[in-house]
Amino acid sequence: MSIEEKLNYTFKNKYFLNRALTRKAYALEQKQQNIYCEDQEIYRTLGDAVLKAVLIDLLIKSGVNSRGEITSRKKSLEREEELAKISDRLGIGSNLKFGYGETKQRADKEPYVLAETFEAVIGAIYLDGGFDACIKTIEKLFDIL
Repeated sequence: MSIEEKLNYTFKNKYFLNRALTRKAYALEQKQQNIYCEDQEIYRTLGDAVLKAVLIDLLIKSGVNSRGEITSRKKSLEREEELAKISDRLGIGSNLKFGYGETKQRADKEPYVLAETFEAVIGAIYLDGGFDACIKTIEKLFDIL
């Protein structure tokens, strides 16, 4: 089963998913060989912001009505370990493009790498399908409602 099937989201433009799965070291190695390649970094930043907004929205819709509880629950949901588990379920690690050093160090098993990449994938979904697509995807992955 592909990442798209597990996400229940099909990218209209596969470039977005490809970039979300491309680590900085890999992109730099490609550029050294004069091959155009963009990494996931800015997608991670975008995905982090979108994820926070959607989680807060879903928590409010689920009946959480105090700022403190929203903050506490959101923090728990977006912990590195939690995002890494979701990333692992989606099979993200085996689809990442790593630089040589990251491959040797088995970075595909590192929770921070999986969590960052999950955020990058959320950023890619946002760019490809918009906020509503992110809401639907995140809602299914986090099972808040």
